[in-house]
Amino acid sequence: MMSTGIFSGYFPYDLKKTCEVIQGHGFTTVQLDLHFKDIDVSDGQMTPDKCRTIRDSFRDHNLPVCCISGYTNIVHPDAGTRKERLARLKELIAHAQYLGTPYVISETGTFDTESDWVHHPKNKTEEGWDDCREVIRELSQYAYDHGAVFLLETYVNNVVGSVEETLRMFAEVDHPGLGLLMDPTNYFEAHNIDDMDKTLNHVFDALSDKIKIAHAKDVKRSGDDKGEKHSDIGDDSAAESHTFRGVGEIELPAPGLGELNYDLYFQRLAKKHPNIPMIIEHLDEADVPRAKKFIDGKMRANGC
Repeated sequence: MMSTGIFSGYFPYDLKKTCEVIQGHGFTTVQLDLHFKDIDVSDGQMTPDKCRTIRDSFRDHNLPVCCISGYTNIVHPDAGTRKERLARLKELIAHAQYLGTPYVISETGTFDTESDWVHHPKNKTEEGWDDCREVIRELSQYAYDHGAVFLLETYVNNVVGSVEETLRMFAEVDHPGLGLLMDPTNYFEAHNIDDMDKTLNHVFDALSDKIKIAHAKDVKRSGDDKGEKHSDIGDDSAAESHTFRGVGEIELPAPGLGELNYDLYFQRLAKKHPNIPMIIEHLDEADVPRAKKFIDGKMRANGC
């Protein structure tokens, strides 16, 4: 059976209270965000002992850490900014062994200077591709050298966005230090959202063997708002990856609030990954009970 989890970053408390609140909702795993009120694990401040404290606190609350958020723009066009972002991502990768999981996740980035999710023309050029591939190759080797696995989370506006681009990246960086975070909503655009089942089946026909962790959010057309969308989740210091809700024609709300065919999603995922962690996202704390009830219900209905 699949386990149901959530990002720890949706609960902006000290470590103990974060664990207690997540446990109280009935979750059985977490995607770890290094964001607590009482323990400094910011850039340059991570230590093995701090990581063990975090890991053991979640374990004591029956919440094993299944993966770690490392979201950043890995191809930021400013050299200094890119160096800083990659240094932080490598810091997370190097400490993953002390946090209880090998998996560290990031998107594949954009050459836009202002946003991690807005399309930039260079994203779909061979020059941009080659640049991104070499960064991913370096991160995969670094992860492997530290007993970790770097997981790509694709997104349509990033360098790696389509199924075909995902397959190409895994072919060109064929490495044991590289895996895939499965979030099918990230493959939808205006041209394919009306072909829901066809697109989902294409995603799984092509990529099932690469998947390590799965996400649960939703997808729908954005209506009149075509800009970059963010939500107030009640935490002024929240990472933008937690407040982001889509850009352009597509909105990415919480699970159960869009058009994703969750029955087909879970059926296809369970064929090869029956025990995979399913991590709920794109919501605020007040919506957690509804979203978890929705996901648990879909899992039960599909024998997951």
